[in-house]
Amino acid sequence: MKRLLLILAIFSLSLQAEFKSIDAQTLQKMQAEGIPVIDIRTPGEWKERGVIPGAHLMMFFDEQGRPHVEEWLQGLGKLIKDKKSPFIIYCAHANRTKALGTWLSTKAGFEKVFELKGGIEYGWKDKGMKVETPKNQ
Repeated sequence: MKRLLLILAIFSLSLQAEFKSIDAQTLQKMQAEGIPVIDIRTPGEWKERGVIPGAHLMMFFDEQGRPHVEEWLQGLGKLIKDKKSPFIIYCAHANRTKALGTWLSTKAGFEKVFELKGGIEYGWKDKGMKVETPKNQ
């Protein structure tokens, strides 16, 4: 019985969803492979600080910190085919993406969620990577 419990415990660990921090170079490589990159900041932040070229602009938390769960998940459903599909999220400093990514991978059932370590400020711009001004935002 103990052996069976041990085997089940090990097996269940391998089934857990993946939520992982990645660096700017890994983000670029994954984006080049077609993996969606999603900026979850507010429209004001997009205008003020720029966005990663090619990122999808999908605000999750508004200016008051309120989440827009249903609307955001509907938008995500247009970008990925199922909960097994990988995608990358980022915000300003990675605080919001850590909260969102943890929720997506542990509660919402998404299996391959990645976040930009340090966010756009400390994981992208500080590394000398380019940003662009969003169009029509």
